[in-house]
Amino acid sequence: MSDRIREKLNILADAAKYDVSCSSSGSSRKNTNKGLGDANGAGICHTYTEDGRCVSLLKILLTNHCIFDCAFCVSRKSNDVKRAAFTVDEVVELTMSFYRRNYIEGLFLSSGIFKNADYTMERLVRIAKKLRLENNFNGYIHLKTIPGASQELLTEAGLYADRMSINLEMPTEAGLKLLAPDKSHEDVKKPLGFIKDSIIQFKDEKKVIKSVPKFVPAGQSTQMVIGATPETDMEIMYSANEYYKNFDLKRVYYSGYIPISFDDRMPMIGSQPPLLRENRLYQTDWLMRFYGFDVHEILNAKNPHLDVDIDPKLSWALRNMDQFPIDINTADYRMILRVPGIGVGSAKKIVLARKFGRLRSEQLQKIGIAYNRAKHFIRCADSIFQLNVPEAMHVKNLILSETNSKYLKIPQNQLTLF
Repeated sequence: MSDRIREKLNILADAAKYDVSCSSSGSSRKNTNKGLGDANGAGICHTYTEDGRCVSLLKILLTNHCIFDCAFCVSRKSNDVKRAAFTVDEVVELTMSFYRRNYIEGLFLSSGIFKNADYTMERLVRIAKKLRLENNFNGYIHLKTIPGASQELLTEAGLYADRMSINLEMPTEAGLKLLAPDKSHEDVKKPLGFIKDSIIQFKDEKKVIKSVPKFVPAGQSTQMVIGATPETDMEIMYSANEYYKNFDLKRVYYSGYIPISFDDRMPMIGSQPPLLRENRLYQTDWLMRFYGFDVHEILNAKNPHLDVDIDPKLSWALRNMDQFPIDINTADYRMILRVPGIGVGSAKKIVLARKFGRLRSEQLQKIGIAYNRAKHFIRCADSIFQLNVPEAMHVKNLILSETNSKYLKIPQNQLTLF
């Protein structure tokens, strides 16, 4: 690798680190014709597949030159940073070279927008096309969709990429206009809608014509920057919910804003990124996608913010103590999922295990639930009958006093006594 390529790699890999939407889960592209790589079940960043396997992706920008001046972006045109740009051949060569050395299993490629959207998107497509057709690369490829690019280019990109994504940037239109007045959420919705419709069309054609190629087999995702603008957690998650429902997104990513410039509209340089808040938003997202919660149950006008000291599932349960305790031997699967300390896998095991007899506390602990948390919300075969529903604050304090989490912990002298 030449010194110049190494310099470009350092600049453009560093600029790409702010984009967190690089999951490689969901692809079904297999190795064909003795090519290199296999994205089946998988996607130099680390990401995780649906089965929990850690994989590595070459994560870079094509260029950090950009015609936009978004206040939150390190690559904005007014920022005094070192600029660089790869050629199409350089990205292809880097990807193939890193793959042959077993450094990576795929490519995550984004870019600043230089000249215009089509000019940039056309180069991203050429890279993916060259990897697939000329280098017989079957590894994972994630391409960023450039807002404003033509539908022809988006269609071609979808034939070579496993996943495509486009950044929503800010959770609300008002937040986006505050920091990036040249951008609009409508510019994001149009390509998201087009790709969604094209995925459906290609799948329908595949049912009739076997030779129809795959189109974005791992689907679409988006990303929001959190903490740069003053949206509530409710506004953030309502926006995510809208995009999940309207565009069939695989994931919404929440990226805590890292202060990079002096701007009185945003947090000051040196202030901490909202990492705990980011974590709570991901937990809420998980409840919506896998636990059957409606976003309005978790966040609403009475509760517009997520709790800092407890996770959103526990928070919901404490606000709805009238629904607990549930009988673990008779409750339906949906309600078992809502018990703090019981995950999807454990809930399925409980439903299966109770077919062979009534479950006791010892058996539940062997199944793997977080019993010290769940015990406040369930009854099992050996539970002592209680006349009164436990008081929510008392249960919260008991859980906080017993947990080992650095987040779910309060000093003993702050516990409410009952």
